[in-house]
Amino acid sequence: MRALAGVTVLDFSTLLPGPYASLVLADAGASVLKVERPEGDGLRHHDRALFPMLNAGKASVVADLTRDEDRDRVRALAARADVVIEGFRPGVMDRLGLGYAGIRAGNPEVVYCSVTGYGQSGPRARTAGHDLNYVATTGLLDVVHADGLPVMPAALVADIAGGAYPAVIAILLALARRSAGGGGAHLDVAMTDNVFPMQYWALPGAVQGESPTPSAAPLTGGSPRYRIYRTADGRAVAATPLEPRFWDRFCAAVDLPPRFRGDQADPAATAAAIAERIAAKDAAHWSEVFAEADCCATVVATAAEAAADPALRERGVLERRVVDGDGTERTAMPLPVPGALRGPDRRTSPALGRLDLNGLSWEDVRPEAT
Repeated sequence: MRALAGVTVLDFSTLLPGPYASLVLADAGASVLKVERPEGDGLRHHDRALFPMLNAGKASVVADLTRDEDRDRVRALAARADVVIEGFRPGVMDRLGLGYAGIRAGNPEVVYCSVTGYGQSGPRARTAGHDLNYVATTGLLDVVHADGLPVMPAALVADIAGGAYPAVIAILLALARRSAGGGGAHLDVAMTDNVFPMQYWALPGAVQGESPTPSAAPLTGGSPRYRIYRTADGRAVAATPLEPRFWDRFCAAVDLPPRFRGDQADPAATAAAIAERIAAKDAAHWSEVFAEADCCATVVATAAEAAADPALRERGVLERRVVDGDGTERTAMPLPVPGALRGPDRRTSPALGRLDLNGLSWEDVRPEAT
């Protein structure tokens, strides 16, 4: 029996944060019904590879929420749902009669999760934005610069770490509280709020009115022990030998002259000396050297190299599969659900509106596995 077997989730969300959160719940055994507008989730048309990855194991139903009859049918499903997820701007679901107050009237035990950029209240609540805006708002985007400008993040920090993961945590906590007699809840998950822990080291100074100098803090390039260095063939090495034992091994591995090993006196000179040593050899050389030294230094892999990494393959990180509606088999989205708790390794992606909204009940919705 999977952890969330018997839990029903009605998901109105689109794009990334909400769908990824409901994907995690589906993988743990929940029955997830994705409510799509007649033309379908935008990812069906804009990214045909990503949509199946984000929606495997769910069911799909089409509802035109501008129509009274469709709203009534969706409301009937919500009246028996354990969890409702939505990602619209505050007020949109209320105007449709599908907000927390409207759903709670017929389902007092519902766990209703709203995932937004700036939360349900405050002066920015109805402001439009995307991941980069939320990261910019928190100051996180300003901590690393190149050529005088913040560096574009390589990851969607706000969508995943600030939105999807906190939504899953909040939903599970709310379900646990409900099972203890605490009733339902409206969960206000604001991606911007949840990005702040990503820069925990800067917060003590920030709340005192002090901002770190870009790229100068110990973990943003200010220390030679936590930096990216270029190799002879234009590749890069990520070096993080913070602890003394790893620093000693690293210095030995790159044959750093003794006068630079006490990096506190002149960090810039030590970093320059390391950069010169690493720039003298290619990535293949350093990959072998650092593997032997075990000193917290890694050649930066390309996405393709990472996907082919034997160590990751042995762990099964990218071995799970999703079957698209046309029969195409794709790599499934990696999920933070341990093997003992997750569903099957091969799952299906829902065809648009496979289920008929008319007369639909939760008994018709099952985790779709093959």
